[in-house]
Amino acid sequence: MKTPKTGEMLHLRGNALDKGEPVALPLTQSSMFHLPGAPDGHATYGRVDNPTWVHLEHVLSHLEDAPCLTFPSGMGAISAALLATVTAGSRILIPSDGYYVTRLLADRFLSRLGVSIEERATTEFSTDGFEGFDVVFVESPSNPGLDMIDLATVAAEVRAASGITIADNTTMTPLGQRPLDLGIDVVVASDTKAMGGHSDLLMGHVASRNTQIMERVEEWRRVSGAIPGPHEAWLLHRGLETLDVRFDRMCSSAQVLAERLAAHAEVKQIRYPGLQDDPSHALAKSQTSRFGFLLSLTLENEAKAEQFINSCTLLRPATSFGGVHSSAERRARWGDEVDPAFVRLSVGCEPVEELWQAMKTSLDALA
Repeated sequence: MKTPKTGEMLHLRGNALDKGEPVALPLTQSSMFHLPGAPDGHATYGRVDNPTWVHLEHVLSHLEDAPCLTFPSGMGAISAALLATVTAGSRILIPSDGYYVTRLLADRFLSRLGVSIEERATTEFSTDGFEGFDVVFVESPSNPGLDMIDLATVAAEVRAASGITIADNTTMTPLGQRPLDLGIDVVVASDTKAMGGHSDLLMGHVASRNTQIMERVEEWRRVSGAIPGPHEAWLLHRGLETLDVRFDRMCSSAQVLAERLAAHAEVKQIRYPGLQDDPSHALAKSQTSRFGFLLSLTLENEAKAEQFINSCTLLRPATSFGGVHSSAERRARWGDEVDPAFVRLSVGCEPVEELWQAMKTSLDALA
């Protein structure tokens, strides 16, 4: 599997600098630009372009190996990708067990525009084929259940049926999984998560090698005003510079913790693609370069799940994931169709032995 050259990414800006220019990316906080005469080829207005997020997109394009556009949140990116690819009368297929806000967008807004929506569980996604679908939206691993889809097979089957595929790659990042290389048409991601990594920004991006789709995405952003803020773009750029080391630490720690959690008496069920007996293991081994930093575990009951989360000194009880701080939450509280004692656990950058001791102490106290 091709992997991004992250060392080269760190020097994309530096290798193009003139003498005396700053090595760190400047923050351009301006809505107006000096613009005498014809505007062609220059920054014009803050809704159209900004030097800070233009360079950020250059870096993201390097990671995705495809043209890339940024948005003020992951859902902003998902909305742009869908609205650029559907029209009245379109049929779309989305996961019934993926991120719930994607389903809300489809049900409450796209359906009112004459778009027909169908849902399938991740494990049964390919069962009935893809004939008649204009857009197939996939999420692999699913959030929060961590089931996986064979992206290459789905991409080929949807293309044969004259449809377009969109993949949400938030949980894996381009360092862990490369949907475009597997034939997916469009990738979306919430850069709020591991890409930014410090839980201090909201951002998202869309990437595709399809020129027409990217032109539509860019037009949607420009006309709708769904643009990223320059300060958030600057923060994300800074976060990307440590993505490689953070992602490596998080995935390595997750593997260690998954194996130990699987053996703990208080854990009734655990899902992690890196475990040999996990239902997603074989597919993850062939499709991803790492097994990720997300775990899901089910305890005996809701009360024990809450006690585990809230008493563990190295876990933040918070929604979202992918930060340097390990975090956990019961996903049932948001309406996901999971056991009330189901916990989504995001492994951060803490030393793994310290993190395990804190988790073990919290789990042992449940007995």
